[in-house]
Amino acid sequence: MRIPKTPRFGPRGQPRRRVTPLWRSRATLTAAAALVVLASAGGGWWLWQGGLVARMAERLERTFIAGSAKLDFTVQEVLVIGRRETSKADLLAAVGLTRGAPILAFDLHAARQRVEALPWISTASVERILPDTVVLRIVERRPLALWQNRGRFALIDDQGAVILKAGLERFSNLPLVVGEDAPAHAAEILRVLETQPQLVPRVKAAVRVGKRRWNVRFHNGIDVRLPEENAASAWARLAEYQRTHRVLAPEVRVLDLRLPGRLILRRSPRPAGSDKAPGRET
Repeated sequence: MRIPKTPRFGPRGQPRRRVTPLWRSRATLTAAAALVVLASAGGGWWLWQGGLVARMAERLERTFIAGSAKLDFTVQEVLVIGRRETSKADLLAAVGLTRGAPILAFDLHAARQRVEALPWISTASVERILPDTVVLRIVERRPLALWQNRGRFALIDDQGAVILKAGLERFSNLPLVVGEDAPAHAAEILRVLETQPQLVPRVKAAVRVGKRRWNVRFHNGIDVRLPEENAASAWARLAEYQRTHRVLAPEVRVLDLRLPGRLILRRSPRPAGSDKAPGRET
């Protein structure tokens, strides 16, 4: 992101005269020397204790910043590194800089806090490159899943933090997790599901149950009940059952894997008089 530079030429097209750096100017050196002399003199301790030196330092700082703008220590360019989702306009508004502002008066810490408050920003750093450039490095959040809770949807990152609550259409291909505390545990359950890639395309949503375990809902309506412990092992058993017994049949409604080494299968209700049992154990 660049703020166009102003050509450094005088009003008649002639190059500007060589400028003496601010820190080498006579006025600055004189003020700094006076401050050192006062601090080291016999009454130095009294000056520090009375706050006189602090007040003089603040006054010197204000004078220094005001004079720096006249020596071209002003913001002419903002470089942004790491931006993908955050708009340029939002970043510039958060940084709070205008072209020509004194660069030494810029509060880097406050700017970083404003940038990190933006929805997509995970971390940020802001630094000056004198005489006229501000560099903004950002790390944006990584979308992980859509979260549904009480009928409302949000986009969450891999740490469980909410990124967006509107404009979610383009993230419809992400996994769906459901439940009040689902975001904090979403990355864990998605890692478990990905251990059996042949099952992943069948998954519609992962539903958090009782703030302690998950049910996995398939697109064909089957609910797979995973145990609180060793969910990955149970998920692997389901993949093996599917390879050997084709348990993900259309008539199946529930596959309960909460008991170690066992699968409880519940089918859709059968018409009266049917001689097939509604469920079986494997």
